[in-house]
Amino acid sequence: MSFILITGASGFVASHVMPELIGAGHRIRALVRDAKGESIIRRRLEPARLDAVEFARTALDDADGLRRAVDGVDVVLHLIAIPRDWDGGKEMDRVNREGTRAVLDAAKAAGVRRFIHLGALGVRDDPALPYGRSKARANAHVRESGLDWTILSPSLLFGERDGFFNQIALLARLSPGVMPIPAGARSRFQPFWVGDLARVVRMVVDDPTTAGREFELGGPDQMTYREISMTTLRGMGKRRLLLPVPQAMIMFIARISEAVHLPFPVSSDQLRQLRFDNVTTPKDAVQQSFGFAPRRLAGSVDHLRRWVRHQEPDRTGRDSRAGSRR
Repeated sequence: MSFILITGASGFVASHVMPELIGAGHRIRALVRDAKGESIIRRRLEPARLDAVEFARTALDDADGLRRAVDGVDVVLHLIAIPRDWDGGKEMDRVNREGTRAVLDAAKAAGVRRFIHLGALGVRDDPALPYGRSKARANAHVRESGLDWTILSPSLLFGERDGFFNQIALLARLSPGVMPIPAGARSRFQPFWVGDLARVVRMVVDDPTTAGREFELGGPDQMTYREISMTTLRGMGKRRLLLPVPQAMIMFIARISEAVHLPFPVSSDQLRQLRFDNVTTPKDAVQQSFGFAPRRLAGSVDHLRRWVRHQEPDRTGRDSRAGSRR
């Protein structure tokens, strides 16, 4: 079995991937920035699973710390990325692109050949799309690294503690009766369950023939933003009238919110990305590449009935439902 360094180990994706890998017999070195990140992981994992985990504390811009973190592992699983920032894409470029290059350099210096990178479906090197550009350039660094790399590029991820779907749920809670959605948003998405992503990661770790390949990952359904919103509301047990709002108006509000650093469910960058489809080719890419049918979004969003802070598992692996609110 492999000894795997996981970057972004206290994040959403890692919280689902780590138990899958430990269950398959792998050992984990969890890269966290500080004691808070380590504490989050210790709360999430069952005590028996913690026996398979050791911790490394460092930042992406600490070259010496990264080299120590990578030393002695068989595989690097690079999950760190941020979807938005407050400075026009500079922080996303620093974390998503430069951070990826720093981890690649550390892996090469330590003689680690296997590098598995979490990309994102449909990203492009477009200066008008800071997130997409940062991820596309990170992918390019991975491909050009000379390592035995694999890139996993999912569409929108759903599952406990997700980002996108919890934002829709928050908007539903804050919009009694009527919920705004972007007018004319016809682009399609292919929501992918994070548990299926964890399964794919485990299969890729165990299969060296996946090196040198990029895999597009999406669920069985291609859905518009409106269809996703309706499915989310049904899963929450809520009824809302969906009110199409001109995207120019939403963009204006998003930009004002960003200028004064106020939270808003969607960033101006994310709104621009709504112009493009976010689907796999072929539609059943996961079935063809990994031999299983992914989970559908419909019927799989019960976690959204609880606020995101109540979607954390306890140390026995059950979801914490104390204090949940409708």
